[in-house]
Amino acid sequence: MTKQKIEWQAQENGLYCLSGALERDTVPAFWQQRHEWMPKDSQVKLDLASVGRIDSAGMVMLLHVYQQLSQNGSELKILNVPEQLVTLLRLSHVESMLAACIE
Repeated sequence: MTKQKIEWQAQENGLYCLSGALERDTVPAFWQQRHEWMPKDSQVKLDLASVGRIDSAGMVMLLHVYQQLSQNGSELKILNVPEQLVTLLRLSHVESMLAACIE
C-alpha cells in the first residue's frame, strides 16, 4: 500500500494546488513544514480539485491556513471544494468561517 501524502504546488498569480490526502496521518508533518510552503501573496487561490480524501484534521488545517493568511493581510479563495469538506464544515458548525472564501 502506498503511503498517502500532501503535495503543495505553486502555479502563477497566487494560484496554488493542494493534492493528496488531507487526513490525520498526513497533516501533522505537512503543517510542521508550513514555513516552506505558506504563501506570501496578498491574494491566494487554493485549488482543491486534486484532494482525494479529507477528514477533520484536514479541515482544521485549512482553517489554520485561512487564519494565518488573514493575520498576514492575505485574502484566500478556495476553489473546487470537495463535497466531503463541505459536509465536515457543516457538521462541525464552522461553515461560516470559510463561507466567504469558497468559490
